[in-house]
Amino acid sequence: MKEEHTIALLKECSSGCKMALNSMGQILEYVQDEMLEHTILEAKEEHEKLEKKSGGLLRKQGEHEKQPSITAEAFAKITTDVKMMMNGGNCQIAKLLMDGCNMGIQSISECRNQNQEASKEALDLAAKIIRAEEEFMKNLRVYL
Repeated sequence: MKEEHTIALLKECSSGCKMALNSMGQILEYVQDEMLEHTILEAKEEHEKLEKKSGGLLRKQGEHEKQPSITAEAFAKITTDVKMMMNGGNCQIAKLLMDGCNMGIQSISECRNQNQEASKEALDLAAKIIRAEEEFMKNLRVYL
């Protein structure tokens, strides 16, 4: 049972990090402010480390990383493109990224709560991802 919980949580962590990295990559093409770009790139680097860690832990379990659903990725891309065409300033970029952070916090927190029997390593990784999302949101507030 513990192994199932660990795998489920690690897959959610992996998918959440991949989704965050995708979103940051999409939005960077719209960023013109150097400080905002730095803020995003810093968060992107942190998420890359966390995604690598989740992938490594999954492989140790004999599992493959979970990819975000194609539907979720397509919806995120369309939403980003439409919102940026309508109003593409720093405030809009920050709002879009903060919405993504909030979704990540919710999905990983829910999965973590449903998989309390997961390994300490998996639970700790989920907590680190949640903290990274919260920190990113805090850093984006100045652009609202």
